[in-house]
Amino acid sequence: MEFDEDDSVVLHDKHSEFDGEVGTVTQVVETMFGDATYTISFEEGQEVGISADQLEEADDADDGE
Repeated sequence: MEFDEDDSVVLHDKHSEFDGEVGTVTQVVETMFGDATYTISFEEGQEVGISADQLEEADDADDGE
């Protein structure tokens, strides 16, 4: 799946302090191999160089209980 800037995504990377958190795609960079890597911004920081297989589209609906 490909993502665009301003998309809300969930990061899945057990080595990241942001694992499981929802962030926003702030930059999309195409590699020389034709793949895209993403910069994802979170409330308390960002992750750079994230591949699409580490991301899933975030639900727009708030679960607010």
